[in-house]
Amino acid sequence: MQEYQAHADQSSSPARRGRLLIFIVAYNAEKTIESVLQRIPEQLRDLYDVEVLIIDDSSQDETFRKSELVRRAKAISFKLTVLYNPVNQGYGGNQKIGFHYALEQNFDWVALVHGDGQYAPECLPELVEVLADGRADAVFGSRMMEKRQALKGGMPLYKYVGNKTLTTFQNWMLGSSLSEFHSGYRLYAIEALRQIPFQKNSNDFHFDTEIIIQLIFAGLRIRELPIPTFYGDEICHVNGMKYAWDVFKATLLARVQPFHIFYDPKFDCKPAGAKSEESLSESLYCDALLSERIPPGSRIVVVGRGGERLRQRLQDSSHTIETMTPESFREDFQEGRACDFLFMLDDSGMAQQPEEVLEQLAAVSRLSPDLKICVTIANVGFIINRLLLLFGRFGYTRRGIINLNAFHFFTLRTARRMFGQRGFTVTKVVGLPIPFSGLFSSDGLAGALTRLHRGLIALRKSLFSFQFVFFVSPPTSLPYLLATAVEFSSKKSAVIGEDDA
Repeated sequence: MQEYQAHADQSSSPARRGRLLIFIVAYNAEKTIESVLQRIPEQLRDLYDVEVLIIDDSSQDETFRKSELVRRAKAISFKLTVLYNPVNQGYGGNQKIGFHYALEQNFDWVALVHGDGQYAPECLPELVEVLADGRADAVFGSRMMEKRQALKGGMPLYKYVGNKTLTTFQNWMLGSSLSEFHSGYRLYAIEALRQIPFQKNSNDFHFDTEIIIQLIFAGLRIRELPIPTFYGDEICHVNGMKYAWDVFKATLLARVQPFHIFYDPKFDCKPAGAKSEESLSESLYCDALLSERIPPGSRIVVVGRGGERLRQRLQDSSHTIETMTPESFREDFQEGRACDFLFMLDDSGMAQQPEEVLEQLAAVSRLSPDLKICVTIANVGFIINRLLLLFGRFGYTRRGIINLNAFHFFTLRTARRMFGQRGFTVTKVVGLPIPFSGLFSSDGLAGALTRLHRGLIALRKSLFSFQFVFFVSPPTSLPYLLATAVEFSSKKSAVIGEDDA
């Protein structure tokens, strides 16, 4: 790519164990940039094919000029590329450009170093080795692994306390155990960067928090190694209060992604080959469905892709169970099919084509008025949805009540009316709470929240139910009534004939 070569040293070294990009983010670093370059250990040349990339983020001083003069003078033994952003991209935005460069140029690893000299380049060999040996997908240099070493290295007390406080909060929210979320000394395997949408992250300083969250959600391995702390006379460009708020907000929003109340595509990092999630409320509606009396040996059809847990629990009771996708149900399930119970799960089509689904249910049960039908329906009138609408925060989520595949939404009243208008009789409605057990690792906390939520549902089902399970009876069809009349008439006629004889 020609634009990358304009300020690049053309020298190169033969490939050895892999290609390493040392990426230096720089802003107004004219006093330190040459020193940082000189401190990069020469031994790296014996281990890797190394390139150094400096991206000056529109500095107002001589950072670019001094970096370019080092390149021209070949003052360091590594290939050096110096780029300049004509418009300031921010700390996170500058990282995006550097990581994109690493991806485009097919490096194996990228090491992020700061141009102000706060993070020691001398530690690079030890840090890179962990990546090169395949022991991690990302390696962070931590100032907090050795107790109070950060304070001895000159970290101001308020920054130390803030760092520890935020890190403790983030570990608690994300289920991680990092000693520090806020070190800027980071190394990434390029394949790890390919797996996360880092380009969607903030351009601000909390980019670092967001990329950690993405790594955690993607199931990638993070390793920390201790590094020395150095605070000199560099100018801090971080607004501490704003940074803390941004970190808090990003962590909180990421943590509530499994609730499917908010959705942010940058945190949608689940590995492509990972096992798909079970339906959001599957364990709860299993309990609701199985609360009905299901005689042993019943013939049960489960429609929907989220019914594995339900199927397993039903199999334990010697039932005959058939699972169907919504498509196969619409195409293959014919009138008169032998079936005692029909369970329509979250993705059975009610949120996409409720009219067609109900027409199919009416058709297949035309001659089976005793068929018991159970349908799960999300409650758009859930109190959190109402509050979000009140404050203008309506948005679609990956799953849950207002999901990306939902075209129709129901409250308790509108769902009842929909069934009634099509001749179905609603025999019972069960309100389900949020599936806290899938959101919290603590069984005690999840259990307490579930009990509290069930109590609220008992007070007002339409407002506090996260989801409904409708138990309905099919409409009594005219063909069934006519067939029944013919059958009973024949029997009564035969009796009359015998008496008369």
